[in-house]
Amino acid sequence: MVGLVGTATELLLLKHDEEAIQFVPLVLIAVAFVAIAWHTLDEGGASLRTFQTIMVLFVIAGPLGVYLHYRANVEFQREVDPSIAGRALILKALTAKTPPALAPGSMSQLGLIGLAYAYRYPLRRRSSGTTARAGVRPGTTGEKL
Repeated sequence: MVGLVGTATELLLLKHDEEAIQFVPLVLIAVAFVAIAWHTLDEGGASLRTFQTIMVLFVIAGPLGVYLHYRANVEFQREVDPSIAGRALILKALTAKTPPALAPGSMSQLGLIGLAYAYRYPLRRRSSGTTARAGVRPGTTGEKL
């Protein structure tokens, strides 16, 4: 949640809403908040699958955003210096401050964190509920309380 709030705040402060494609991370973050709220209220399979799907979209959005930022930086560098090419162009495009070429990778990071949370979630919930009812401490080998 903290990562989502921080990323959304940063995107809004940077006015990352001037073109339609720039709304993609903002929309994904908004949908993620809805999915998290749904999953908090109803820990069922449908809400978990929806959350996982959104997290996969986050993972995909990261490299797509890196590509779009990189492409914009390449175009800008070519306008500034038409003779630039090769390694010099790649380095300039990757290290440009605006837009930061690698910043969208944080979307993939958020998606991977979400997927790690959801990994084997139903099994974890089911096993902790079963052990509590049977009088077995979670994380032990089955000794009775």
